[in-house]
Amino acid sequence: MGEEVAPYGDRGGHGAVDAPPGPLVGVDWLAERLGAPGLLVCDASVGAHRGAATRIAGARPFDIDGALSDPASPLPHTMPDAARFTEGMRALGLHDGDTVVVYDAVGIYSSARAWWMLRAMGFDRVAVLDGGLPAWTAAGLPTESGVPAAPPPGGFTAVPRPGMIVGADEVAAALADPAAAVFDARTAERFLGTAPEPRAGLRGGHMPGAVSLPFGELQDGGRMRPPAELRAVFAALAGERERLFFSCGSGVTACVLTLGAALAGYREPAVYDGSWSEWGLPSGGRPVVTGPDTPDPDTL
Repeated sequence: MGEEVAPYGDRGGHGAVDAPPGPLVGVDWLAERLGAPGLLVCDASVGAHRGAATRIAGARPFDIDGALSDPASPLPHTMPDAARFTEGMRALGLHDGDTVVVYDAVGIYSSARAWWMLRAMGFDRVAVLDGGLPAWTAAGLPTESGVPAAPPPGGFTAVPRPGMIVGADEVAAALADPAAAVFDARTAERFLGTAPEPRAGLRGGHMPGAVSLPFGELQDGGRMRPPAELRAVFAALAGERERLFFSCGSGVTACVLTLGAALAGYREPAVYDGSWSEWGLPSGGRPVVTGPDTPDPDTL
């Protein structure tokens, strides 16, 4: 059921902000604490929303498309090593005992990836803003624009937790393990191979034995569904299996499923970092299924 990790808040607060009550906080929780010492708000938006003109007041860029990915990897959004992650978070002004709230401009999309990255690097005082920037602006809460000022450097040090972000071999082993379930967060059409992959050169379809769970099914209006509903979704698909692995296109929306699993009470599942950007490569030799769960003979 995964590695036992420290509960929220065990490193102690650097400022006056209490630890988040769990992996998800609402706009009211953040609004009451905005601007307090020891609170770091990060915009983890990607793609067209990266570096958007409007952000939550005081937010700093958690750049999954840039500084907080591995520049040596040919795959998108690859987790950097501990040294690079430490450097990137210190540049944002993070200290070990701070509290972090991450959000994105869509609702809950790439913010869950930032939350999981911090957790995987040993930082527990972090939560995702439910509903993201749309919920914040809908509530009439303060935003700003322009280039954010560079903060004083922080003193954070990454302490990686093995097993929270995994590679293709661990996923292949999980697919063969009756106690594990591998979930795919892409759309049902991409899972079945009836819709093309957005990244050129990738095969269509899914891993043999994987379970389709498009990440949007865990949300309602850009917010996460209640924990009891999330637990019911996972229980219906995973049965008694408690060791969960999550994949998607490039390791981003897999973390939305991870967030849902955490809210549902599952203990620290694993995210496949390379996801379909790696597994779906024609040169990778990994088995692929299209339509019904029958392996493509060209990949066996």
